[in-house]
Amino acid sequence: MNRKIFFLAATTALAALTFGTSVAEAAGVLTIGRREDSSTFDPIATAQNIDFWVFANVYDVLVRVDKTGTKLEPGLAESWTVSPDNLTYTFKMRDAKFSDGSPITSEDAKYSLTRIRDDKLSLWSDSYKIVADMATPDAQTLVVKLKSPSAPFLSTLAMPGASIISKKGMETMGEEAYAQKPIASGAFMVKDWIRGDRVILEKNPNFWQADRVKLDGVEWISIPDDNTRMLDVQAGQIDAAIFVPFSRVQQLEADPNLNVLLEPSTREDSLLINHSHGDLGKQKVREAIDDATDKKAIVDAVTFGIGTVANSYIPKGALYYNADNAVRPYDPEKAKTLLKEAGVSNLTLTYLAQAGDEVDEQVGVLLQQQFAKAGITLNIRKVDPSQQWGMLVDGDYDVAKAYWTNDILDPDQKTTFVLGNDSNMNYMTRYNNPAVTKLVAKARVEMDPKKRETMYVELQKQAKADVNWVDLYYSPYINVARKNVKDFFQNPLGRFFLEDTDKE
Repeated sequence: MNRKIFFLAATTALAALTFGTSVAEAAGVLTIGRREDSSTFDPIATAQNIDFWVFANVYDVLVRVDKTGTKLEPGLAESWTVSPDNLTYTFKMRDAKFSDGSPITSEDAKYSLTRIRDDKLSLWSDSYKIVADMATPDAQTLVVKLKSPSAPFLSTLAMPGASIISKKGMETMGEEAYAQKPIASGAFMVKDWIRGDRVILEKNPNFWQADRVKLDGVEWISIPDDNTRMLDVQAGQIDAAIFVPFSRVQQLEADPNLNVLLEPSTREDSLLINHSHGDLGKQKVREAIDDATDKKAIVDAVTFGIGTVANSYIPKGALYYNADNAVRPYDPEKAKTLLKEAGVSNLTLTYLAQAGDEVDEQVGVLLQQQFAKAGITLNIRKVDPSQQWGMLVDGDYDVAKAYWTNDILDPDQKTTFVLGNDSNMNYMTRYNNPAVTKLVAKARVEMDPKKRETMYVELQKQAKADVNWVDLYYSPYINVARKNVKDFFQNPLGRFFLEDTDKE
């Protein structure tokens, strides 16, 4: 037993004594290895997939995205109508309960949407400021009035950040306690969260689709090191693992006990640039960094041909993606010229890498070699994966590789988050272009699809011109599960449909 596995086993044993028996001891419990630990169970206070992907089965939303990731379907709202002027949405809530047995009402929905719009903790407020007012004529009816028509409004209701929480529970427990152990509205409820180790979920008997749920529980286990995580699933220590390294796909596919799952995704990996750090605030310096980045070499070396070079912040195949958006070719000499024009010499940067993330570290080494040819010194700083997000928020970095997957069907979510959002500093890049911010807001309320498309094409071109970040590559989701795990599935927006997963 290696030290990592021993540590996990010892921690779990201690947790069983301290917190009670783990649901992993029960039949029908799915164990999933992941890289990072969760950061919160408050839906509005995070933008991390590692949180959202757990939220999707702990909470329910008013409107869902289907398994294909291409259309909306009813969630806690069993139906809705829209006024002719597209300003008033009336939702009829289904008869559903929270995990504590209390009814899920229109007041809970109103409270949840008010929090994501107004609460100081919300990272998503800009996308919901379109909501002017809400009313609850009765316990099953929610009426939402918008300030102006909004093309993406229904789609935004399907985002995990807009999950429906218990108003009474939040007000009674307080935000901090609720964020640790929430009252669930989805298929599973939180039994325990052992920090740094695992999140233990158990089936929610009060879920309105409880008959659909086959598993007794799910454990999301934090195993930061990619190699250890893959060895654990091969050895049967865990049932499934996510974030499979590109380099391990072929080997895992040859294992008769495993299914390697390459699912269509909306994932884009990019190089974040902290515009608030000295010379990085100069556009020509950022252009030089883009020119000094050999994207094709990174794709070839890191993704083993699985990924493709990215040319836009909107992922390939998504709504309004501009296939003709430019890609700056690798040109270290041009990068040198741009740096000289910007009056910058001896540029030294720090790359923030997640320790144990094989791809993150490899990209850092490649960038270090590529940047050197343009006269840029890149130092690599490895940090624990659970620390990186906080460092990005605090601005404690120069450049860092990050990835994004869409959570809704409409491009407004990502566009707002990375180009026109004050509350999260445009995905922590501190990018600021007032004209772009205005166009983001304008595109949100434009109801003519052709006019909207023109706006999003312009936004993609402007983001590229400004170098809000460096687009690196697009890639599928890559997960692995043991052969006895059935229907372990992730849709293009990243949602795991664990309510349909089974374990033989």
